[in-house]
Amino acid sequence: MESVRLLLAVAAHAGWSVHHMDVKSAFLNGELAEEVYVQQPPGFVIDGQEHKVYRLRKALYGLRQAPRAWNAKLDDSLMSLGFQRSITEHAVYTRSKDGSKLISW
Repeated sequence: MESVRLLLAVAAHAGWSVHHMDVKSAFLNGELAEEVYVQQPPGFVIDGQEHKVYRLRKALYGLRQAPRAWNAKLDDSLMSLGFQRSITEHAVYTRSKDGSKLISW
């Protein structure tokens, strides 16, 4: 949270525009690095195959690995777009182009 306050203070002092966005269903976009299996949820149980489980390919809300999987996906995406990760605050990314600077947190 301190990095957000600092970024907003710098932006206010420099007169920069600040825009906010949110990624809907962010945790559902993360790909799992390990195998995770879940029981068939009620209403989706296949007759005659009640003993089988589902293997997840992507994270689900409430899954312990979901935040890390989303962070890895976001990191890969931002780095491929030319952003640089801050050495001191790993949640802050910057990209400079044509005299403009974009800071993402």
